[in-house]
Amino acid sequence: MKSAKQILLGGMLAAAAMTVATSARAQVQTTGTPGSPSATTTIDGKQLPPPDPKFGGVIKETAVDSKPYWPPTVVPPKGAPNILLIMTDDQGYGVYSTFGGVIPTPAMDRIAKAGLRYTQFHSTALCSPTRAALITGRNHHSVGNGVIGELATGYPGYDSVIGLDNATIGEILKDNGYATSWFGKNHNTPSFQYSLAGPYDQWPSGMGFDYFYGYMGGETDQWTPYLFKDHTQIFPWIGHPGYNLTTDMADEAIKYMHVLNASAPDKPFFVYYVPGGTHSPHHPTKEWIAKFKGKFDMGYEKLREQIFENQKKLGVIPPDTQLTPWPDGQDAYGGAKLPRWDSLSFVQKKLYAREAEVFAAYAAYTDYEIGRVIQEVQDEGKLDNTLIIYISGDNGTSAEGTEEGTYNTLTAYNGILKLPEALQMLHYEDWGSDKTYPHMAVQWSWAFDTPFKWTKQVASHFGGTRQGMAISWPGHIKDEGGLRQQFCHVNDVVPTILEVSGIPAPEMVDGIKQAPFEGTSLAYTFDEKNAKAPTRHKTQYFEMFGQWALYHEGWLLSTQVNRAPWEVMGAANPDPLNNQVLELYNLDKDFSQSQNLADKQPAKV
Repeated sequence: MKSAKQILLGGMLAAAAMTVATSARAQVQTTGTPGSPSATTTIDGKQLPPPDPKFGGVIKETAVDSKPYWPPTVVPPKGAPNILLIMTDDQGYGVYSTFGGVIPTPAMDRIAKAGLRYTQFHSTALCSPTRAALITGRNHHSVGNGVIGELATGYPGYDSVIGLDNATIGEILKDNGYATSWFGKNHNTPSFQYSLAGPYDQWPSGMGFDYFYGYMGGETDQWTPYLFKDHTQIFPWIGHPGYNLTTDMADEAIKYMHVLNASAPDKPFFVYYVPGGTHSPHHPTKEWIAKFKGKFDMGYEKLREQIFENQKKLGVIPPDTQLTPWPDGQDAYGGAKLPRWDSLSFVQKKLYAREAEVFAAYAAYTDYEIGRVIQEVQDEGKLDNTLIIYISGDNGTSAEGTEEGTYNTLTAYNGILKLPEALQMLHYEDWGSDKTYPHMAVQWSWAFDTPFKWTKQVASHFGGTRQGMAISWPGHIKDEGGLRQQFCHVNDVVPTILEVSGIPAPEMVDGIKQAPFEGTSLAYTFDEKNAKAPTRHKTQYFEMFGQWALYHEGWLLSTQVNRAPWEVMGAANPDPLNNQVLELYNLDKDFSQSQNLADKQPAKV
């Protein structure tokens, strides 16, 4: 359709025009004795870092006649909360029990019960892009992350470099007096800068994080991870049988918060906690796997129906929501077809059920360790002044495991989509152990994205972009257990954090004029009287690998998927801007993006 290019570009411009209103610059607050080491001050936030204050003492010929002066320590505005920002990996809307899934996730349930659940929160459909948007408050192309870093090209929007005009939330909060730390996945350092030789400006330390304990790239073996402490590669599993990064990461975050509390109990923290679960390889402990034995023997279609009913009961989908059709080769799915459970052999059912058990164990294990981190906040007596944002997934559930699943994900990455069944079954018992690097069949991924269609990588449909999110802030969010249905996006998180912290968006950082935020603060939704307030995020584009969608005031224009994401090898669309079939959805009446209105409303298209 000839108008597709104009529509997409128009949507991008509209989205780029959205900026968060800079909160009224707070009056500078000072405490302590001026000129003494105890003195503190807030800053106006216009320029980061702030200029050095002038010497306020007196210098004479003798010490007796002189007066010393120490510059005040920069602190956040009074009442600024601690912030714990959590995001898991490769989890669609229907994975966690908080949003109707069958996998118990008490940590996220806890946050939802104490605060709010957001039912229309969105990612970009892929790891690096979502994470770049999350920590900058801008769209993924605006910060060089139009694709994952491993596929970066030397063109604007796709070079995997976050520009100097897009300071991260880590840098902003650090310069305003927060203790900043990053635990877990770092998929935002360009892959050509992973070397210990640096440069480090695109590492967490260069993005404003005082402390980093995590791994580089999109995934890592949880038994023997590619792990770093700040800039130094470490090997904590050596001499420690049974080591798993999922637990180690929580231990390290708890230790960090404990030491910080002992050293500077009044200093607010910003902890960015991003575990590897449940990106492949799926590596839970055997104890967690045992908890899910037999839980998926009913098959993925029955699982989908069960999740759908749970979602209705919880109210996280409207009662009139339609369950999108299973892919049986329909034209609307670009001919994509996935096998029905009843068509599988006994051995296939046994193997596929095992794959789902391990995935579920990994999700539950990840949530459990997150719960330990949250409990540490409570044990320190800081829960009442901590804003906790818990996002389930940086995109939909991954379809990169092929139609059969694989004991070694690297085979799928290299285009080997079918492995001998006998070879797969050799790893049945040790699936998920350090002897495997596994992923599950895409049919499970489709089910875990219920009620939507499609999966990770697909930016045009909510199976790729709709995430569950829960936010708590005791004493400030009083509508405990409430639901919020406003449309929102990962680029809304930074503006939200700054508004609740009383910190304005900086105009200059390190002498570089800053680009405006493209997200919208969600702080207005915290007030119960705004539970049904109109969405303030009016327009948002989505794009990944040539598939795109444009949201505007309750309507969604999207491209029909022309190649399934599990088809790793295949011809590219030669003209992705013009050679597209467009679909139109009225999201106010069609939560699951199931009723295409393009033929009925061509003028709207």
